[in-house]
Amino acid sequence: MTRFTVITITYNAADVLERTLDSVLRQSYPDVEHLIVDGASTDGTLPLAEAYKTRSDDAEGGHTVIIHSEPDHGIYDAMNKGLSQASGDYVVFMNAGDFFPTADTLQQIAHNCHLNEKASDQLPAVLYGNTDIVDNEGRYLRPRRLQPPRELNWRSFRQGMLVCHQAFYARTDLAKNLPFDTRYRFSADVDWCIRVMREADRLGLALSNAGQVVACYTEEGTTTRNHRASLLERYRIMARHYGHVSTILMHCWFVVRAVFK
Repeated sequence: MTRFTVITITYNAADVLERTLDSVLRQSYPDVEHLIVDGASTDGTLPLAEAYKTRSDDAEGGHTVIIHSEPDHGIYDAMNKGLSQASGDYVVFMNAGDFFPTADTLQQIAHNCHLNEKASDQLPAVLYGNTDIVDNEGRYLRPRRLQPPRELNWRSFRQGMLVCHQAFYARTDLAKNLPFDTRYRFSADVDWCIRVMREADRLGLALSNAGQVVACYTEEGTTTRNHRASLLERYRIMARHYGHVSTILMHCWFVVRAVFK
């Protein structure tokens, strides 16, 4: 049975964390490890996490919940801590405020993974799907503007981050060898996804589309609040992977698309 590691990064996130924890707890799929990596919160985050762990421990067929809290050097440092502890076949980052859309989301993703493994005798390098945007109360707003293509490869991200990291399940054995580059403050997840997909291409491993919404997330994150700095950082990442000429041409297209959409 495919095992999933869900990693939740928290820091003073008591106001949004409960919906994330509840969505993991209600997953019908049994083989789930949930790592909560906290940056030494001073609000009610840790009591919420501890109460959730107790609920999960007491539930029949409950998931494995591990809580780790200490100061970190930012979100991507915390995400690397989570990666180093992950023991599942796949790892996904479902941060505070993010949540699974249905109780059988992981069940459906595991089914898709099983079908792909039977077809190729190898676990896909990446399982991915669509994402919905919600407001700060967790209410549905709209589908994410950028949606994944039917067939994804590492070059696909020249068009932008077509799959957000909440909908990107990386094989843990690959992910552990490709930690987040903490030199990036806002967009290390873009760089990480590209590097994971490039490694999949090198190894001849599949990227499998779940064909459904697999995550809900709020737009109001660190990247949104630091929009200009994030865009500049993303440009550097894109140029690093795809070259300056290709990146400049694609950004010209982004402007045209925004004007005429």
